[in-house]
Amino acid sequence: MATPLTADQLLTALRTEGLTVVEHDGWRTHNRNHVGAWGPGNGVMVHHTATAGAESTIALCTEGRSDLPGPLCHGVVTKDGAVHLIGNGRANHAGGGDPDVLRAVVAENYGDRPPAPDAHQGSPGAVDGNTRFYGFECVNLGDGADPWPAAQLEAVERAAAAICRAHGWTARSVIGHAEWSDWKSDPRGVPMPGMRTKIAARLALAPQPAGAAAPPR
Repeated sequence: MATPLTADQLLTALRTEGLTVVEHDGWRTHNRNHVGAWGPGNGVMVHHTATAGAESTIALCTEGRSDLPGPLCHGVVTKDGAVHLIGNGRANHAGGGDPDVLRAVVAENYGDRPPAPDAHQGSPGAVDGNTRFYGFECVNLGDGADPWPAAQLEAVERAAAAICRAHGWTARSVIGHAEWSDWKSDPRGVPMPGMRTKIAARLALAPQPAGAAAPPR
């Protein structure tokens, strides 16, 4: 468990990891802290947005929907590999999930995948992931056909590694939404075991600037 990063610490961690970071107005204080706890932190969760278009997606994730107020994540990862910071604090991205998965993430002791979830928002015993996880929404339709550009995947890898490095976590602190809730499928098209392998390889080295050769896998 860890005290969540401050806005300055988060920004520094992401930029140190070689990411292009875009700060959107008000992101430092945009959160849902008034309705629930933010922290202790335990991990990073990766999502797809089920939308197309950077500008409209960033607006949606910032403002939210009538049934789900924003922010809907901490950062939006666009297809060009930029991370758009829109929130800092509790965000409506994870929802309820499986307590066995949370225990495995906290202990960082699972194998290829955490235990299969059998809980979701509103189910008995579900735990609040919005308290525990940083969230990155990735612009992708989530239909299995929309491509994931290499720049976007590398940005996901770097962003997750940045937060893990800042907290002293391993790559097993990074999960997909589908690994948290049995209702979810995201990030469809991104095999999370392979993503964790890439994050682990990156964490084994000092932060690399943009354009540097990928770490050995």
